[in-house]
Amino acid sequence: MFKTLPIFSHIKKYPVLTFSIGLLLLFAVIVFANTIGFYNSIEQASLWVRKWFGSFYLYLGLFCVLFILVLALSPFGKKKLGKPEDIPEFSRWAWIAMLYSAGMGAGILLRAVQEPVFMQQNPPIQTGNSSEIIALEYTFYQWGFTAWAFYGLFALIIGYYLFSKDRPALISSSIQSITKHKGTRHSIDILATVTTVFGLVGAVGLGTTQINGGLNHLTQGGFGLWTTIGITICIAILSFVSVWKGMHKGIKRISTLNIWITLGILLFIFIQSDMTAVVSAFAKALTHYILDFIPLSLAIGDYNPGEAFLTDWTYYYWAFWLAWAPFTGIFIARISRGRTIRELLLGVLIIPALGTFFWFSVFGDSAFTLIDSWGNYNGQFGDVFSSIFVFFENYPFASILNIVTIVLLVSFLVTSVDSAVFVLSMFTDKGNPTPKRRHRLIWSICIAVFAIAMILLGNARPEINVLVALQKLLIITSLPFALFMVIMVGVFIRDILKKK
Repeated sequence: MFKTLPIFSHIKKYPVLTFSIGLLLLFAVIVFANTIGFYNSIEQASLWVRKWFGSFYLYLGLFCVLFILVLALSPFGKKKLGKPEDIPEFSRWAWIAMLYSAGMGAGILLRAVQEPVFMQQNPPIQTGNSSEIIALEYTFYQWGFTAWAFYGLFALIIGYYLFSKDRPALISSSIQSITKHKGTRHSIDILATVTTVFGLVGAVGLGTTQINGGLNHLTQGGFGLWTTIGITICIAILSFVSVWKGMHKGIKRISTLNIWITLGILLFIFIQSDMTAVVSAFAKALTHYILDFIPLSLAIGDYNPGEAFLTDWTYYYWAFWLAWAPFTGIFIARISRGRTIRELLLGVLIIPALGTFFWFSVFGDSAFTLIDSWGNYNGQFGDVFSSIFVFFENYPFASILNIVTIVLLVSFLVTSVDSAVFVLSMFTDKGNPTPKRRHRLIWSICIAVFAIAMILLGNARPEINVLVALQKLLIITSLPFALFMVIMVGVFIRDILKKK
């Protein structure tokens, strides 16, 4: 009798949606009921993951980069993602703009100045190079090939099964050939869904905090909690409009706008800086990064910054990229139909990484020059939320730069949310590459409500940084995906060799 009730038929029809939202609600109740206990548990668990699996993450990252290069340069790389007659849905420029906006986005604004300067003031490794080159090299390492290799590997495998094998756009599709058990496959998709929500809420919280900090820095005002909530609501509305319109009319247009604004800011700072010095620093740091890539990736010899540094920085980044890989990878797969596997892999691995490297070179080297001109450094660029705005004070049209950067932060957050909502909708609409609009509406509302709830909780409990706790929760949920990636790659290799 109960099985005929609407709620039970809905659970049977959309199990990933139902159980994901149920788990998120349960999580919210636990967090609100025992905030301090939740925070302490997350802190300890994330440290445990980094301590015992940090080295595994390093080896996995190196393997992913090498595996992608081997596949891309092999005869397999000539194959298309899809049928031979398929052509790319998006232009190369739009494709790069969309994958970059989804994969990095506001992060490069948060860390543009703060991270290179931190690395310069606290060199993680001692290789005989100047502290400035070491700082850029290590920043490249943490934002470079490895992060995009995690994304690219998921994109390749999910895209291969989606377009070449006509399987659903789900993470579980990658292991369909070794298990027909629906419960196992649903569990993987639910974990991917919940992890995506955690990462998205954390990113929105951090992004809105930086926007709020920028407004306060720009106006010397007292923008606080309600401003942050208002910004969150605006981002949610804009994201919903974008994802409602779909890939071509919404996500693609905003992503392309992001890249043009980013290039405009980059070009302005580059022209105002010592261009020769910036290009020289970029070339030297890139050369050392490529030459040192393997020892850096394995943290051996002079390239081992120590367990404490690895735990706070590199392990954290690797876990973060891994946690975002299922969502970002499946989004990249969705927009890559009709491209060759070689173009997909090399495009994802190299193009956005080089763009990021030049970005950090321009801002990092310019910040180093400023510090030299000051004669001493008193932590002016130490705050991740305000460092870029402090940096702009030293350039012409600082107010305009600040305003444009705030607009870009909003726009990057919109593209992160709309692409994530699109992927979440694919997950819960049974892997439909063009999910129903009601799923997009459900997830747009859920993300907005959950983000506002976490911001309110953080304000109510100022002794607990709830948003940082959510970021560290990603470290814990990244572990299953790291282990799953090994299985996924094994199944993929078996399937493509079996076909031969």
